[in-house]
Amino acid sequence: MIYSKGSVSEILNEKQITEICTDAFASQNLTGKKILAIIPDNSRTAPVDIMFRVITDLLAERVKRLDFLVALGTHPPLSDDAINKRVGITSRQRKEKYTGVRFFNHNWQDKNQLTKIGVISEEETEKLSGGLMRQKVDVTINKMVFEYDLLMIIGPTFPHEVVGFSGGNKYLFPGISGQEIIDMFHWLGALITNPVIIGTKYTPVRAVVDRAAAMVAVEKICLSLVVKDDDLAGLFIGSPEETWAAAADLSAQLHVIYKNKPFRRVLSCSPPMYDDLWTGGKCVYKLEPVVADGGELIIYAPHIKEVSVAHGKIIEKIGYHVRDYFVRQMVRFRDIPGGIMAHSTHVKGIGTYENGVESARINVILATQISRTVCKKINLGYMDPHSISISDWQNREDEEILHVPKAGEILYRLENDPFRK
Repeated sequence: MIYSKGSVSEILNEKQITEICTDAFASQNLTGKKILAIIPDNSRTAPVDIMFRVITDLLAERVKRLDFLVALGTHPPLSDDAINKRVGITSRQRKEKYTGVRFFNHNWQDKNQLTKIGVISEEETEKLSGGLMRQKVDVTINKMVFEYDLLMIIGPTFPHEVVGFSGGNKYLFPGISGQEIIDMFHWLGALITNPVIIGTKYTPVRAVVDRAAAMVAVEKICLSLVVKDDDLAGLFIGSPEETWAAAADLSAQLHVIYKNKPFRRVLSCSPPMYDDLWTGGKCVYKLEPVVADGGELIIYAPHIKEVSVAHGKIIEKIGYHVRDYFVRQMVRFRDIPGGIMAHSTHVKGIGTYENGVESARINVILATQISRTVCKKINLGYMDPHSISISDWQNREDEEILHVPKAGEILYRLENDPFRK
């Protein structure tokens, strides 16, 4: 059973959120249990502060333990101050009011933090991927989950370049999992390509994520959120699979903007929550489908200083390329993690690689603090961010010029979408 409320036209206030959570938690046998709440990092828009306040008010005195684990995937860890900001508390409140609540960062590289819970065989991988891949994959997850009676997944759902729509079990895989399963399904998403998979509800990647989650032998409940701007438009509480499905339906209505023609130039403005190109690449993913063939997409992010905090050295080594650049040279790139190659192809966009010649469909340009030299090295265009006047880009859609002031979460798609046929 799902406890829910969601609408394209209404916003949930804290009183309504509390009522839904109260009803949902009353149906669960939570008294005396140890609960691990899994929350997103700062690269996702969501009222995690409200959810934290409501959940702790309702459960802190009822359960034996209530801890929070940040589902970082391969993102860098959050500082104590960043965690406090994410959950909406001060350092003093954390020491005094929430002294019994513990906070943890997931570390995908720390093997001591991980445990193997199963294997997806070659045959099953082939079936789940629709024949695109055939490999054995070890499934690992943060072993903390087995110290608790219940996993409480809390996070938003948006159109997503790898899995179709984010949310649900994705907060387990890749949120708190190990590298092998992360690399496997990110590369699977890259093989399908971003314009095809993004905003599609049921995908081969979602099937892999749900298959891995089925191996986690701990009770789960999911609070699937759908946001509208900075507010909550939908809250669905129940099993991860059911709540994600409902949230994805609402997200499809709220987070997709349809255009009747492509644009030759797009200024995609990155919000501050994307602090490197690894996360700022979302400014390409959500807009690639509406860029005309041969057009340009500019990531305008004067605050971004580096390619990737965690993966920068490898990305600078291989650069950004279309999918087939890697597919046709897999021996050359056999030691490169699939997740990093996937990111590379998603930022570069779709294209071809024939007879040693790479041709990208669109031209991706960085207007960041990343230097012209580095941009050339990684195979992306460069533009001085100081040369851009936002007002010059506004209100020019009739000239095939699109300005997106906060890119990265809302998907732009053509009404007659050539990638979805």
